[in-house]
Amino acid sequence: MGEQYKFFSHEKCEFYPCHKVGDSKKMNCLFCYCPLYALKEKCGGNFKYMEDGIKDCSSCFIPHSEKGYEYIMERISGLIDMAKK
Repeated sequence: MGEQYKFFSHEKCEFYPCHKVGDSKKMNCLFCYCPLYALKEKCGGNFKYMEDGIKDCSSCFIPHSEKGYEYIMERISGLIDMAKK
């Protein structure tokens, strides 16, 4: 109770679900765009770089998982440190 802010499912979104997941009811849309993207290799997610150098995160489900909020909050300090420089 009191932690509803950690999960949001936007089932009416034209891209929902944007990733193939087993149970779409557990698809967390809170971090539609991952705030850890800018951390590059330090994000900790399942990503790869395409030939043109763009980071492809389409195989990463961390932001959309049930524990995605906790994971991102644990790592967000790296992004804050990067912004300070």
